Amino acid sequence: MASAARFLSRGGCAVRTRLLWGAPKARLGWRRQVASGRSEVLEQSRFFRRGVAFSALSYLGYEAYILISHSSVVHADVKVNEVLDQADYLYGSGETKKLYQLLEQYKNSENAQLLWRLARASRDVAQLSQTSAEKKKQLIYEALDYATKALEKEKSCFSVHKWYAICLSDVGDYEGIKKKITNAFVIKEHFQKAIELNPKDATSLHLMGIWCYTFADMPWYQSKIAAALFSTPPSSTYEEALRYFQKAEDVEPNFYSKNLLFLGKTYMKLNNRKMALFWLSKAKERLSHTEEDKQNELLLPCCHKRRSLNQENERSRQR
Repeated sequence: MASAARFLSRGGCAVRTRLLWGAPKARLGWRRQVASGRSEVLEQSRFFRRGVAFSALSYLGYEAYILISHSSVVHADVKVNEVLDQADYLYGSGETKKLYQLLEQYKNSENAQLLWRLARASRDVAQLSQTSAEKKKQLIYEALDYATKALEKEKSCFSVHKWYAICLSDVGDYEGIKKKITNAFVIKEHFQKAIELNPKDATSLHLMGIWCYTFADMPWYQSKIAAALFSTPPSSTYEEALRYFQKAEDVEPNFYSKNLLFLGKTYMKLNNRKMALFWLSKAKERLSHTEEDKQNELLLPCCHKRRSLNQENERSRQR
């Protein structure tokens, strides 16, 4: 019993000793864990602070980027608007070559408003009497390229549709009657779209009138080609052409010598000599603002030229 007690006592001491021996190890491990934990916490804290600082700098940098980007966009918009204002002033002043030189600098632009104006300027230079035949052809095709690009960028602008149709029509002069008739459907579609987008644009109305007059006045051989190409070839009447010419004149009276000229010519086709002479007289009396106006004077029907000459001779005799 005493032996058992001593064994238990020794065992108990042994157990207690092992427990006491293990205790410092455990406490040391705990301290190491605590120290390690504190180190990790401190490291995480430092990382967090660096992260916050980095995030703050990133945010400030992002804000600066946004401000700079916005400023660049605003600056670009201001510059484009300035160029457009200059272009419209030069166009209104009849400065054809200066306008082309200004806009040609932006031939790689993605701005539809610049591009359709460049298409118009290219075509206008092509129409100048001093432009060689080779240069004219080059400019006509360039104008179509600019107009096509403008149409790809913006389909809600009536001017884009109008000038695309004009340039497509011009190119037809170099690609034969078959291609010209084939393009006629597309041209009409874009003139109609321009009128739909802006019913008050006199030029679009006039051009639609020209389209109608052209197919009402088509020579017989072209009519046969058109009939061979299409089951329903493009066609129109002088009455339809007259309606568009008159609408254009109602929207903007005396805006274009060629509209006055074609009002007279259409009335002649309809055998209304009184109205034909009225409009041809207005075309003759209109001041020549551009080279095209002067060229239109040469298109006045011979009967009106003879009448004007007779009137001038009569005035001379009276003097």
